Amino acid sequence: MNKDLLSVSDLSPKEVEDLIEQALAMKRGGALQCLVGKTLALLFEKPSLRTRVSFDLAMQQLGGHAIYLSPEEVGLGKREPVGDVARVMSRYVDGIAARTFSHQSLVDLAKYSTVPVINALSDLEHPCQALADLLTIYEKKGRLSGLVLAFIGDGNNVANSLLLGSSLAGMDFRMASPVGYEIRKEVLGQARDLAAHDGGQVQLFGEPQEAARGADVVYTDVWTSMGQELEAKKRRLAFSLYQVDYEILSLAKSDALFMHPLPAHHGEEICEGILESPQSVVFDQAENRLHLQKALLARMLLPAGS
Repeated sequence: MNKDLLSVSDLSPKEVEDLIEQALAMKRGGALQCLVGKTLALLFEKPSLRTRVSFDLAMQQLGGHAIYLSPEEVGLGKREPVGDVARVMSRYVDGIAARTFSHQSLVDLAKYSTVPVINALSDLEHPCQALADLLTIYEKKGRLSGLVLAFIGDGNNVANSLLLGSSLAGMDFRMASPVGYEIRKEVLGQARDLAAHDGGQVQLFGEPQEAARGADVVYTDVWTSMGQELEAKKRRLAFSLYQVDYEILSLAKSDALFMHPLPAHHGEEICEGILESPQSVVFDQAENRLHLQKALLARMLLPAGS
């Protein structure tokens, strides 16, 4: 694997497959204490529930240790230049998982760091979430290639990573968004290149019903991400016809999965009660963050050939 994981596209299709297999093995049989003596720094500019707990527990369960650094303690690019933070932390820890507002901060961290840097969320991507989602789909469906994933909502960081991950896995990805909230053109172009190579398809729709029809997975996320709070009212209006409800879900296959990365805004992007529906695997997704990250950390923090 590359030294760093800043984007899902840093992985090959084989590496995605291997990570999923290793995560499933760890989930079934427990993880070996393979990271004894290793320390992961959690550099967070944004608050977190699942990301912080899953990374911290992953290190503990692998025999290592995690150190959490809050936004006030980090001050990336404000209190201290990103390059200086990266070089100092490289002298202390064996890896850095960074949750940042700007993706450029991650790029700069990776440039100056001599230890692996993992994107724990940026404004561009959320690769750990997308990889855990692929793990969940594989666990439930027994395969990825040829499945259809319909993403309904904002072309945000989760959508970007899911699009790239689906394309690497040979899945068909459908996206339904209001005008002005689509997937970024550069990410779309990159995904289409990957899909053409790995047997998948990428399609864009204006209506959520079109995207959901016959899908194996229906996926949505919040309409307003952290850092976009001032746009909340405008976004609620723009996305008012893009709520995933039982009617939308009924257009997908009868055994379709419903997915959401959480936190969820009930009554906005999802109707009340849908998280508890038989098709919902939302809390399996949350659990699988832990298992996927254990597999990822084991591969990234151990020397090659260990």
